[in-house]
Amino acid sequence: MGRCYIQIVMGPAGSGKSTYCQAMQYHASTLGASRKRTIHVANLDPAAEDFGYQLAFDIRDLISVEEVMEELNLGPNGGLIYCMEFLLNNLDWLQDHLDSFGDDEYLILDCPGQLELYTHIPLMRNLIDRMKMWGYNHTMAAVFLLDATFVADTSKFLSGSLLSLSAMIALELPHTNILTKCDLLTEAEVEEVLDYGGGATQLWDREQDRNSILMPNHLSTTGNSPFGNDDRNIIDRDNVEQEITEEVEITDAQRNMERRRRHRQRLTDSISQLLDDYSMICFVPLNIKDEDSVDNVLACVDASIQYGENLEVRAYGDGDGEGNDEYGGGEE
Repeated sequence: MGRCYIQIVMGPAGSGKSTYCQAMQYHASTLGASRKRTIHVANLDPAAEDFGYQLAFDIRDLISVEEVMEELNLGPNGGLIYCMEFLLNNLDWLQDHLDSFGDDEYLILDCPGQLELYTHIPLMRNLIDRMKMWGYNHTMAAVFLLDATFVADTSKFLSGSLLSLSAMIALELPHTNILTKCDLLTEAEVEEVLDYGGGATQLWDREQDRNSILMPNHLSTTGNSPFGNDDRNIIDRDNVEQEITEEVEITDAQRNMERRRRHRQRLTDSISQLLDDYSMICFVPLNIKDEDSVDNVLACVDASIQYGENLEVRAYGDGDGEGNDEYGGGEE
């Protein structure tokens, strides 16, 4: 009975999961002769409609949200939960499909986008636990996708980081975070967040400076913070406020409103500091129009589950080179 390698692809609705699966499948099929391989893709989203990839199997052959909504008079969310519970009660269907793949074959599971299934209701966790019991515990990796448009808004980026962290905790799998749709932004915009020296803390501090009522327009629009590296220190902020007051007339009401705003944002300050202190979240950018970007993402996920290591050993041991033809084990 084979134990294929599996990517569990998840992320908020609209983050590009189906597009990601299509890009990975196509990219693997167009690699050079020494690295070309087949990536199978299966749909586990009972509410899905159209796909750009070739399906290995489809949960809609077992049950679909549309049928459940019509027969049981449920809404979209209730229908989705019912479908996933139905899958858990009929896991022999999934097990038969997974067992049809041989050793070292590669499968991507396109999963539902409703994050409640991962973070609020233990449906996906129960599914993953059963797959581990079937022997896939060392060949599964979670891939969390986040829309790159989150990069343009620091608060949304932090929110997406927390969603990813919730999925990491819930599934307990090797985890890779992918920033999708990077082709919609300039390289500088993406790197501004991914490569920002101070991490989440300085990103959030910079956002506070931009939103500050006390910040002069010529400073807030250019992104130059007068608070410097110590802008988390309220004493320094008070000193800067006195300097700014000389440039801009500020009322007591505005000053009080600004202090209340900072007080409310202390929780976000703490969350940002937590993310930085433990280096919990990092993202790999993905531009599906750039082959090097797609190849880099695939290599990161492969490394998380050590895909290809057994192929290399078997290729040298058998002397037939088949492992190198599939994965490129002979290349350095």
